[in-house]
Amino acid sequence: MAFASRPHYDWQLRTRSLALGRRTLVMGILNVTPDSFSDGGHFFAPEEAPHRALEHAIAMLDQGADLIDLGGESTRPGSTRVSADEEQSRVLPVLSALLQERPSTIVSIDTFHASTARCAVEAGAEIVNDVSGHLWDTTMSSTCARLSCGAVLMHTRGTPSEWSSLPPLDPEEIVPLILTSLEASVVSAEAAGVLRRRIVVDPGLGFGKRLEENYPILANLAALHRLKLPIMIGASRKNFLANTLAQAPNLAAMSNGELPPAHARINATLAANVAAILSGAHILRVHDVKPACESAAIADQILLGC
Repeated sequence: MAFASRPHYDWQLRTRSLALGRRTLVMGILNVTPDSFSDGGHFFAPEEAPHRALEHAIAMLDQGADLIDLGGESTRPGSTRVSADEEQSRVLPVLSALLQERPSTIVSIDTFHASTARCAVEAGAEIVNDVSGHLWDTTMSSTCARLSCGAVLMHTRGTPSEWSSLPPLDPEEIVPLILTSLEASVVSAEAAGVLRRRIVVDPGLGFGKRLEENYPILANLAALHRLKLPIMIGASRKNFLANTLAQAPNLAAMSNGELPPAHARINATLAANVAAILSGAHILRVHDVKPACESAAIADQILLGC
């Protein structure tokens, strides 16, 4: 089987650029929240802040992470929004400590609050990763334009409080819906002054898509190349993977039909990541950095043989 070649881009960030496509870049997830679906509370310890989070960030860098994605608000299904002030109180001390310890670290701030984006970029972050694609804060695009930072635009269908009640999608309509929505987000961002060379797109696995609705995204990820922009994918430890494992006939005796916990979804994540790379993904957003780097190295070598 021959795989399509992966387009190459130079992603312009705030103070530097990243070559995308020559090899897969790995973005390590650092959630300083009490309630994220996978690692909520693990690195959120106000009495110790920011030491526990800093240690984890450094460990991910030492394991091969190219970027760190720092977030202070959970967007798991049913999550409760926090104020921008609370979010900033969580992320800014960690950002400051990390850049003091490792000044060359490329940090992405995972936020949909324009004020948090501004504070983080002014404190040294290079990228704003907005899960709403600049929809939940209408000033985000103009803020990113003024900051001259990298911008990740993700597709989200609805909000976390709405996801359980959204109507199902037919498999054939999922990717066209994502393409149309992402294209609109890109056009809107550019109209606000965000340069195209600063934009990466993410189809938003799990964000408003039901469990089985995520597989058409992975199966048809190459369709996103029509946008002529780099692609990031975030399958790490997500419930749609766990649901498949729980239903697999040859695994039923071990799982008893129960979803494997988040930390037990590494192998499933790696399978999704490799499939994404072979379809042209440029960046993986992951919790488990070393396995992601190892599997990406193999997938990249396969692409070199195409």
